[in-house]
Amino acid sequence: MVVTHPIGILGGMGPEATVLLQQKLIKAIPARDDNDHIPLLIDMNPQVPSRIAHLIEGTGKDPGPTLAAMARRLESAGAVALAMPCNTAHHYASAIVEAVDIPLLNMVELAADHAYATLGVGGRVGILASPAVRRTRLFELALEARGLSTIWPDDDDAMLAAIRAIKVNGPTQAARDRLLAASAEQAAKGAELQFVACSEFSIIADSVAPGVRAVDTIDLLTEAIVQTSQAT
Repeated sequence: MVVTHPIGILGGMGPEATVLLQQKLIKAIPARDDNDHIPLLIDMNPQVPSRIAHLIEGTGKDPGPTLAAMARRLESAGAVALAMPCNTAHHYASAIVEAVDIPLLNMVELAADHAYATLGVGGRVGILASPAVRRTRLFELALEARGLSTIWPDDDDAMLAAIRAIKVNGPTQAARDRLLAASAEQAAKGAELQFVACSEFSIIADSVAPGVRAVDTIDLLTEAIVQTSQAT
């Protein structure tokens, strides 16, 4: 049996994405018994202040202090590393990192490393994400540091509306159609690789345009969690 170590999950943003990460982790392990699986310490906190309200609307509280408190709780509970299946919340990664002495498996950095390894310098990467992610330039900064460029959908309002619809109604056909259209648009603009980089869109990640090379950032996080938990 492989010795595994507990990973702390900053969850609840949104709740379905946290459950999706758990499901992906279960599938990632060729388990013969329960104790083969990765031990997780999950702080499922849907009361984290809205990232959209803080970053886009300018009316909400800073989520950083809440995320830092969650990180400290998970470290105290025995986590050897932290993970957060919310792309937008990575804008506040510094608040998390500064609060604890254990590493954060940074999903944006994992995606940028994957893009560089796949495309190399000069690659063009499409981002299917919240306008809040675009506004913070999370992916641009990480990709530009590796010599890659970023392509975004034209209609930010439609993307945000689809995300909000998924939060309320689940994976509707209208949301699937929006993701498909945005993915096709990015392919037409020359994106050689696309990241599904919103935890709501991760729920409908199979709705990207046919034939595109697309990767869900939660899949990259899943791989990093398994590797970190099993590291000796």
